[in-house]
Amino acid sequence: MFDLDLWREIFQSMNKNRTRTLLSGFTVAFAILLFTILIGIANGLGNTFQQGFADDAINAIFVRTGRTTKAYDGLQAGRRIQLKNEDFDYINEEFKDKIQYSTVRIFKSVNASYKGEKNNYSVRAVNPDHQFLEKTLIKDGRYISLLDLNNKSKSIVIGRLVEEDLFSKESALGEFINLSGINYKVVGVFTDEGNDNEERVIYMPATTAQLLYGNNDYVDEITLGYNPNLSVDEAIAFSNKLTKRLKDRFSVAPTDQSAVRVFNMASQNKAVSQFQFALGLIIIVIGLGTLIAGIVGISNIMIFIVKERTKEIGIRKALGAPPRKIVSLILLESIIITAIAGYLGLVLGVAILEWANPLLEDYFIKEAGVSTNIVVTATIILVLAGSLAGYLPAKKASKIKPIVALRND
Repeated sequence: MFDLDLWREIFQSMNKNRTRTLLSGFTVAFAILLFTILIGIANGLGNTFQQGFADDAINAIFVRTGRTTKAYDGLQAGRRIQLKNEDFDYINEEFKDKIQYSTVRIFKSVNASYKGEKNNYSVRAVNPDHQFLEKTLIKDGRYISLLDLNNKSKSIVIGRLVEEDLFSKESALGEFINLSGINYKVVGVFTDEGNDNEERVIYMPATTAQLLYGNNDYVDEITLGYNPNLSVDEAIAFSNKLTKRLKDRFSVAPTDQSAVRVFNMASQNKAVSQFQFALGLIIIVIGLGTLIAGIVGISNIMIFIVKERTKEIGIRKALGAPPRKIVSLILLESIIITAIAGYLGLVLGVAILEWANPLLEDYFIKEAGVSTNIVVTATIILVLAGSLAGYLPAKKASKIKPIVALRND
């Protein structure tokens, strides 16, 4: 294996037969290149789905209302269905064994100011459980607490970008911000796994918003986190039952899709999982097809190479070269060509993905990339295939008598 003359002879053979070497290498490099790009795009699509739902807990359920579109139970169409605190309490009591987290949501828009700095932000008035349903990560301080909720305190938690806008490089913790004429104390600063817009949000206790902005018990939305011990089908059944109960509670027609809307992440996750499975299956089939095409290509080339070198093999045998050395010469040449070409295909494929990433994002393919282990494994498969393709005919040729080999046309 470490015979210097053997290695020198291999590289001399590759240099002498450049066309043959380049043709063999191109087959392998193209197969690995195509394989890398396909896997990278598949991973990019997977990242798109993951980032699209990164902002909310995977077990979240959103309850929203609107206007009735159908007359029902003696009531006219066009009624506005309004959620209240009592509906939130009803859901928690009725389905307490199926709920892990729960919160109301009230949406407001305010003008925030601090020492001359001003900007408009969205306010979400929530319960403490909202932190886990929105995947809010506390950077400084704390989140809205149960004490804040009970005392209807003027405490707020602001996003990282709100702090940067109003406080520049200073810490906002413990400071007071004026929100549309009312001063609130900043008790926490958060970051969010979603996009930047999620870090331009201000959270306050739901009870505070109800008291200061209308003195009522109305809520805009109810968000739940179903028990994680429920299977996907059980979670979907739970949301269906919840929808039916709420429609009965508000006297809404069972077929009315606008008055009471329950969106369950379990349904979305199930659809995404099915799509990703189908996509992965397609990519595997295409990837295997590409590798098989590469294997067939390198195999045919190696068979041709051995046949082309039959006379050379006969001369070597006539000069006393043992069959093992003849086989090693062809086999190592095949491995070197396949390995180098596979590496070049990998590097080129990764480079193309890096270059194309900004363009692919326009087609909702984010951070397209590929695991090095996967591509290296594919390259090793091609190397083994190339080795096998070179070994079998080389072994056969090494057994030919020199006189027969020299007569070969």
